[in-house]
Amino acid sequence: MEKPSEDLSGMGAADAKEYIFHYITTLKLTEKKHAELKGEHEKWLSRLSLAQSRGAEDLILAAQTEADKAQEELSAIEAEITDLRSQIGRMREQLPGLAARERSIDPDLLEQELLIALGGTPGEEIKPDTERQFQIAEADAALEALKAKMNGEGQP
Repeated sequence: MEKPSEDLSGMGAADAKEYIFHYITTLKLTEKKHAELKGEHEKWLSRLSLAQSRGAEDLILAAQTEADKAQEELSAIEAEITDLRSQIGRMREQLPGLAARERSIDPDLLEQELLIALGGTPGEEIKPDTERQFQIAEADAALEALKAKMNGEGQP
């Protein structure tokens, strides 16, 4: 299934903005063409009016045909403008989500910075301090022995 052209999933925020920019450019060019067609349509309506005022039947028919043709093109371009505007609107709504999905913190870089802060060197793996673990285990064992001794002395 083909995704709609206004679906920006899978794009980065910068790519999406550029993609939207191309749509906006197309919209502006289409609006410019709309203005030209509107002028063309008004020109033929003016000629139709002039032909009707002079009673020139052959010119009336030709002017009416051209005015109708210009109106059809105008209607088609207006529909295209409406469609482009709605697509651009839907795409703009997706931009905040795309920007939020981008990784703002590099976890690998953060890990290396923490390693340096702990006195390690970059590229070195963080290894557990086994000597410290043995000291903790010995302290726990001594504490348990002391508890047992205390419980043993208090019993008759």
